[in-house]
Amino acid sequence: MNKITFAHSTRTLSKNIVIIPTYNELGNIEKMVRKVMSLQPSFNLLVIDDGSPDGTADVVKRLQNEYAERLFLMQRSGKLGLGTAYIAGFKWALQNGYEYIFEMDCDFSHNPDDLVRLLSEAQNGCDLVIGSRYVQGGGFVNWPLSRILLSRFASVYVNLVTWLGIADTTAGFVCFKKEVLQTINLDSIKFVGYTFQIEMKYATKQLGFKIKEIPIIFTERVEGVSKMSTNIVKEAIGGVLRIRWNSLFNSYRK
Repeated sequence: MNKITFAHSTRTLSKNIVIIPTYNELGNIEKMVRKVMSLQPSFNLLVIDDGSPDGTADVVKRLQNEYAERLFLMQRSGKLGLGTAYIAGFKWALQNGYEYIFEMDCDFSHNPDDLVRLLSEAQNGCDLVIGSRYVQGGGFVNWPLSRILLSRFASVYVNLVTWLGIADTTAGFVCFKKEVLQTINLDSIKFVGYTFQIEMKYATKQLGFKIKEIPIIFTERVEGVSKMSTNIVKEAIGGVLRIRWNSLFNSYRK
């Protein structure tokens, strides 16, 4: 059975919450927490750790003594999937009154400084802001050509099947306004791997929310091991067809 525990108060001191799922991110987690905590305007941070054997959660617990009312930890019993981590985080964020809810990786492939840019666009009227590698000004640092081509192909394929109209469909660096997550039936989101990112964008578009992409530079991780696998690619290929098919018969609205 999955056990979820929280450490410290859930008092909200900021309207902004960054959700970061982790598994074996010992080399990155303290640097990431301190960086997010240093930003202005302020962001709270929820780390969702899936039982990392390397002690990632222990580092977060130690840092909670420093950032008691801004840093939160959800511990789960094992690797339950990216999508389930974010859904659990979304529900927690809504229950605790956050207005702007962010997704971000722990490995610094996403630049934490860009959180401020995502927030600004959301505050100026966008419901979902996407940090995009494929709009003008976006790009990569130290990513192998094979990965770039795979990612590019994925977005082209997704748009051909779904008519989504988003350049970076698999992006994992985003900001949702709370109204989006309050409107989507989060229990209807079926995918737990990277296809989760596609399905959330598709649901947002289907429900008529305003989406904007802003350029980011994506940097290959230095510490830790990438979670990308062939199973993720297989899920995405079949998953996009299922998303499109299911949407013909079911609404993502609550």
